[in-house]
Amino acid sequence: MDILAIESSCDETAAAVIRDGREMISSVVATQIEEHRLYGGVVPEIASRRHCESICGVVNEALEKAGMTAGGVDAIAVSFAPGLVGALLVGVNFAKGLAFSIGKPLIPVHHIRGHIAANYLAHKDFEPPYMCLVVSGSHSHIVNVKSYTEFETLGRTIDDAAGEAFDKAARAMGFPYPGGIFIDNASKLGDIAKYKLPKPHTPNPYDFSFSGLKTAVINLIHNTQQRGEDVDINSLAACFQNTVCEMLTEKFIAAALENRCKKIALAGGVAANSGLRNALSAAAEKYGMELYVPPISLCGDNAAMIGCQGYYEFNAGNIAGTNLNAYATMSLDEVRF
Repeated sequence: MDILAIESSCDETAAAVIRDGREMISSVVATQIEEHRLYGGVVPEIASRRHCESICGVVNEALEKAGMTAGGVDAIAVSFAPGLVGALLVGVNFAKGLAFSIGKPLIPVHHIRGHIAANYLAHKDFEPPYMCLVVSGSHSHIVNVKSYTEFETLGRTIDDAAGEAFDKAARAMGFPYPGGIFIDNASKLGDIAKYKLPKPHTPNPYDFSFSGLKTAVINLIHNTQQRGEDVDINSLAACFQNTVCEMLTEKFIAAALENRCKKIALAGGVAANSGLRNALSAAAEKYGMELYVPPISLCGDNAAMIGCQGYYEFNAGNIAGTNLNAYATMSLDEVRF
């Protein structure tokens, strides 16, 4: 089964052709990072307009690279929630019109489910059940993946997501947007023990809170400069990244141990972070767990992961009509369309 997938939840316009949920025939991503970098973050109105400008070309390129036409695919999958609603609507409406015009099924895909599914493209024999840590600019979730379409969220962020905290802390340190890669690179040159940063408490032991940590970084920089002292940015980056990775790893591994899960996975844009990958690898080895991590190319937003999850949604009978809408927020556990 060949699925044409479309992703437009934030600032990447993406399209891909996926075969039988596991084989990536083509994948095209048009990014807007350079433009949004001018403003220090994603501007929703600009993102929506760029999706409108790019989506036809991106879809055509994905089909051309696959050696196919729109009429030759078996279904259209599209990310419909969560995300920037204006951006999502571009992809959803394009997918609805295309599916209707060529008489193909329309498959709605929850964006976080797509991130989780990226591991299926990288690891051909990987399958549920397992525990997954989803970490991106807008999401930080500990998810019990019971089947390809059945999920239980055990923990999530109660304020800022990890990726959002990386970007805001990076801005305070003087790094450009998106800040995660700059903190990751700087941390390799710093001393992780130089600065003491807090680990905020949450009532649910598996929830995350990064707002206080981000504020602590901003206050540390401000107070140090007020004293006329220089901030060791590399060491601050190292301390910040190490604290975030410890928080994520400790809670995720604790959830896996409590649920007697020996198979774990990582997903989302922050899955590209070297500190997090190393921390989880060490924890998995310590506790005898199998760790599955997607390649860097499948960590950020892309349509290949949407097409992969779309295949399993289709097999579960999750098909939408032309009344499909886009949603800025939607729980992973209660997908509706």
